[in-house]
Amino acid sequence: MRGIIVGILLFLTLILPREVSAQYNRNYIYWVGQQCMADNNYREAIEVLNVLLRHDAEDFDAYFLRGIAKYNMDDLVGADSDFSHAVELNPVFTGAFYYRAITRSRLGNYDDALADFRQAIELRPDLPDPYYSRGVTRLLNQQFEAAIEDFNKYIRYEKRNVAAYINRGTSYLYLKDTLRALEDYNQAVRTNREDPEPYNRRGVLYMEQERFQEAHDDFDKAIASDSNYVAGYFNRAIVRSYMSRPALALKDLDRVVELDTASSLGYFNRAIVRTEVGDYNRALEDFNTVATLAPENVLVYYNRAMLHARLGDIDAAIDDYTHAIELYPDFANAYLRRAYLRRMRHDVRGAESDERTAQRKIAEHSTRLSDPDYSIYSDTTQRLDKLLSFESSLLERNFERIASTSVHAGDDGLRLIPMFRFTLLDADSVEIDRRATRYATERVKSFILLFDNSRLRLDCRTTNLEPDTLVAIDRRVAERARLSGKKEWTELFERGISQSLIKQYTNAVATFTEAIHLNPTNPFLYLNRATTRAEMIDFISSIDNSYHSITLDSDPAKRLNNNTSRSYSYDEAIEDINKAIKLYPDFAEAYYNRANLMAISGKLPEAYEDYTRAIELEPSMGEAYYNRALLQIFLKDTRKGCLDLSKAGELGIESAYDILRQLQGAKH
Repeated sequence: MRGIIVGILLFLTLILPREVSAQYNRNYIYWVGQQCMADNNYREAIEVLNVLLRHDAEDFDAYFLRGIAKYNMDDLVGADSDFSHAVELNPVFTGAFYYRAITRSRLGNYDDALADFRQAIELRPDLPDPYYSRGVTRLLNQQFEAAIEDFNKYIRYEKRNVAAYINRGTSYLYLKDTLRALEDYNQAVRTNREDPEPYNRRGVLYMEQERFQEAHDDFDKAIASDSNYVAGYFNRAIVRSYMSRPALALKDLDRVVELDTASSLGYFNRAIVRTEVGDYNRALEDFNTVATLAPENVLVYYNRAMLHARLGDIDAAIDDYTHAIELYPDFANAYLRRAYLRRMRHDVRGAESDERTAQRKIAEHSTRLSDPDYSIYSDTTQRLDKLLSFESSLLERNFERIASTSVHAGDDGLRLIPMFRFTLLDADSVEIDRRATRYATERVKSFILLFDNSRLRLDCRTTNLEPDTLVAIDRRVAERARLSGKKEWTELFERGISQSLIKQYTNAVATFTEAIHLNPTNPFLYLNRATTRAEMIDFISSIDNSYHSITLDSDPAKRLNNNTSRSYSYDEAIEDINKAIKLYPDFAEAYYNRANLMAISGKLPEAYEDYTRAIELEPSMGEAYYNRALLQIFLKDTRKGCLDLSKAGELGIESAYDILRQLQGAKH
C-alpha cells in the first residue's frame, strides 16, 4: 500500500481546496510543506506543518498532510492520530478517511480500517482506489470472497493494474480455486510482460502443483525482467533443488546473498543445499552467519548440530541442541538427538533424562492432535520458521544497559537519551543550537549569564570539544582560581564541569560539593553533582562489569523488575535531584533526570510519572517522550510507546523514527 501514497499531491487537488486566512501567510507555509512532501523530505515537512498547527489548531488540511508525512516515515500510530484529527474537524473529509483506513490496515487494525473504507466509499463512490485498498485489507483479513468483489469493482475502473489481478488471483488461491487464480496470474502477465512479480506468482503456483519446468521457466522470465529480483533467484533455487540441480540452486542462492547480504533465509537455504552436496565446511560457515543474523531461529542450531555431528564435533553438536532447547523447551526432536549424542559420550544419566523429557513432550502434544497421522513431533513447527523480530529482541535486552546514564548511544540506538546537565558545547552546529535553546527557561538563561562562557549550555548531548581542548580548559579554570586567591562558587562550578568532562569524577563531585557549600540554595549545582555521580557509577561499572544479569523471563515486566539488585546505588544522585526539585519545583529537566535514574534503578512506575511530569512542564521535550516510549515498550504497552515515539519524532528526535521503522518491520 505504500506506493499508493506517492500520488497524494494529485489526490489533494481533488479534495483539499478551501478559503483560508492569510494572517500568517498560511498559503505559503502550506505550499512549502507540500514542496517538502514532493521532495520526499518528510522530516522537514513535519516541522513546517507544525508551524501551521501552532497558529491554527483546527487546520484539518495541515493535520492531513502531516499524517501523510508520518505515514511515509513509518510512524503509523502518529499518522493515525493526525488523520483522526482531520476527520474530527471535517467529518466529510474523504481523503482522511481513506488514508486512515490504509494506515490502520498496515497496523493490523482491520475492523476499523474497513469502517473507514466504507465511509470513504460512501462519500466518494466514484473513486476506484478505495475499492482496491479495501480489497487488500479484506485479503489480509482472510475475507477472500469480499476481497474478490472489491478487486472486481476496481478492475472495472482500472484494467491495467497488475497488482489488482495478482491480489485477486491470490484471493482465489486461498479459496482453492487454482484455475481462476492461474487465469488472473496469466492476465497480470499479459498486462505487463516487463513486470517480474506476475511471473514469480505464477511460478510459485506451478511449483506447488509440481509443474517444476513451467515454474522454472517463469522464474527465468522474472529474472530476465529484473536482474536484481531477489524473489526470482530464491524461488528458482528452490525449484532447482526439487529438480535435483543442486549446483544451479547454489548459484542462485549465491546471487540471493549477493543482492541481500542480510538474507537469513538465503544463507540458511544455501547451508542446507551445501550440506546435501557434502560441502560441510562452507555449510557450517553459512549456519554461523545465520546464527549471527537471526540468533533466535531455533532451526539454525538444530541443523548446525546435525552438521557438527557429521563433522565429528560431538561437543559442539550437544551445545547446539542445548541452545535449541533453551530457545524452544518443547522441541522433542532436539532432546532425542541430544540423548543419542550423550550416549556416545557415555553420559547415560543425561541421555536417559533427555529421552524421558522427549517422550513426555511427545505424549503432551500427541493428545492435542486431532489427526492421528500428523507428525508426533508437531511441537517443533511453531518456532521453526521464526526469524528474529525487533520487538522480541528489544524486550530481551538488558534494561540496565539501555537505561544507562552514559551519553554514548548503544550500537543499536536503543538507549535512553541521557540526562540534562550544564556542559560545554561549541556553537558550530545548528542542530546543537536548536536543541540547547529549545526550552531553556528564564531562570536557566539568567544562570548561564552569570558566567562569561559562550560554551556553557544546559544540554543532554555529549560535548563536541576534543579531549585536548577539555584538558586545556580545565587547566585554565584551575589557574584562574589559583590566581584569584579565593574560592568563588561560580569558578568551582565551571571547574566541576571541566573535571567531569575529562572523567575526573571523584574530583568533580568534590568540587561541586564545595560550590554547594558556598551557594546551598542553587538547584543547578545539585543537578550537575547528581549527573556526575551517576556517570561515575556507570564508568566504574563498565570497567569491573559487576552488574547482575537479568533473567530472561517470558513476562517482560518481570524481567524489568528483576534488576533491582545491583552492585551500585544511585540513591545519592537521586537525593541531589530531589533537592534541585525542592528548590525549583518547575524544573522540567530535573524531573527528566530523576526519571532516568528511577528507570535504571528498576523503579519503573516512578520513572513513568517523572517523565510525564517533565512533559507537563515542558510539552516540547521530545527526549522525555522518547524515553517514556522505550519504558512503555519494555512494559509491552507497544501502542502507547509508539504514540510517544511519534510525538518525539514530531519534536525533532529523529531516532524515534528509526525505532518506529524497526517495530513496523518486525510485523512483516
